[in-house]
Amino acid sequence: MPTAARLVAALSLALVAFVVSGQVMPLLPEGTGVGPWFTPVNMAVALVTGWMVMGPRAGRGQVSAINNGVTGVVAMMFWALFVHSTDEMVRLAMRNRYDGPFEAILAILYIAIDYATMIASVMIIVTLLAGGVAAGLATEYAHRRWR
Repeated sequence: MPTAARLVAALSLALVAFVVSGQVMPLLPEGTGVGPWFTPVNMAVALVTGWMVMGPRAGRGQVSAINNGVTGVVAMMFWALFVHSTDEMVRLAMRNRYDGPFEAILAILYIAIDYATMIASVMIIVTLLAGGVAAGLATEYAHRRWR
């Protein structure tokens, strides 16, 4: 059921994804083509994550709101890494880099780990935590304000 909390959670996580996407692009190795869909894909993942993960968990208090925001950001990062890693695996699979389907599926994990280590910086982590806390508190406020 659509609620204001779900909408606020989705939009606030999309804002966090927009900011973090801008911070991630310079951290990637030179020559890595992120393409024009990098930020919109991250924002779409964040919209779905906010709607599905954070929105239904609103209304449990301030401490739970902070936990909800951090959980939402972690889930958003997991799914964004999964989507981009799968995209890279498919790109490499089209060049016949894998011997079989299981090797290709396992490559998603390895590529995600490589991406995560590339973007693991203090700036990104602080932005994600601060954005998650703000998104959680905004979601909680929306739940209390517009029932």
